[in-house]
Amino acid sequence: MRRREFITLLGGAAVWPLAARAQQAAIPRVGYVFVGAHGTDVSSAGLRQGLTDRGYEIGRNLILEERYADGKSDRIPALISELLALNVDVLITVGTVASRAAQRATTTVPIVFMSGDPVGSKLVASLSHPGGNITGMSLMSGDYSAKWLPLLKEAAPKVRRVAVLSNPENPTMVSEVERMQPTAPALGIELTTLSGRQEEIEDSLATLGSTSFDGFVVTDDPFLETSMERLIALASQTRLPALYGFSTAPKLGGLMSYSADFFTMWRRAAGHVDRILKGARPTDLPVEQATEVVLNINLKTAKTLGLNIPQTLLATADEVIE
Repeated sequence: MRRREFITLLGGAAVWPLAARAQQAAIPRVGYVFVGAHGTDVSSAGLRQGLTDRGYEIGRNLILEERYADGKSDRIPALISELLALNVDVLITVGTVASRAAQRATTTVPIVFMSGDPVGSKLVASLSHPGGNITGMSLMSGDYSAKWLPLLKEAAPKVRRVAVLSNPENPTMVSEVERMQPTAPALGIELTTLSGRQEEIEDSLATLGSTSFDGFVVTDDPFLETSMERLIALASQTRLPALYGFSTAPKLGGLMSYSADFFTMWRRAAGHVDRILKGARPTDLPVEQATEVVLNINLKTAKTLGLNIPQTLLATADEVIE
């Protein structure tokens, strides 16, 4: 082999590893943080499906860094810092509390969030012009939460004392309870708020199980999503009718739910992630709103509780589980 050819070959060998590293570095890295444990949320599944719909294959042309706080909300800031240290291209946050923590942590890394009331929670200036480095999806749960008590009353006419589990640290949950309160007196309901905070949830569940409540409502705080199976089991043990702010609850044995479909919303949210990875600025992407709110009812659970769900209510349900 001639000397010049040998040098050229060596030069090519040196270039290829550099090119390979550059190609690897170009793979987008997306961070995802959730307050609960892995496998307890439908958000990740919806997000993954939405990314797949848009041609991403996790592990091949996109890296998804998932972090779970295992129900400990005080861990969220550290998990966000960990993701930012990995130089993620987009940071995805589930719920208002995690989204506000991300907002405090960075003003440069794009954030895609899910929140019940992003304007009221001061995550964005407006839905059409979010501003800054943040955009996402609005569940509008502050609006439809006003229907939770009337729906529960229609399904279980005898309820009088109703507890609502809510996280007082989450401004969206505070707003939801405020929307519920004016409807209670007209329905003949005495409404009691029990804390859904991590530090107080055990006491709240004990109170719910030992006090003479006639039913309860579970707000759609992400932490309460992680406790949904326990709440459904408690409702079964105490024979209390309950309405959940999570559309998946009736499939797990809950009586009824009235909410946006979180899976569908996160599938749509993947569109924001895709556009940002392709160069769009979060400030130019309007916050998308839930386009429908679904009512799901589990008739088997209703029969177990001795409830005869009115046909008028069943007719308006989006899904009835026999």
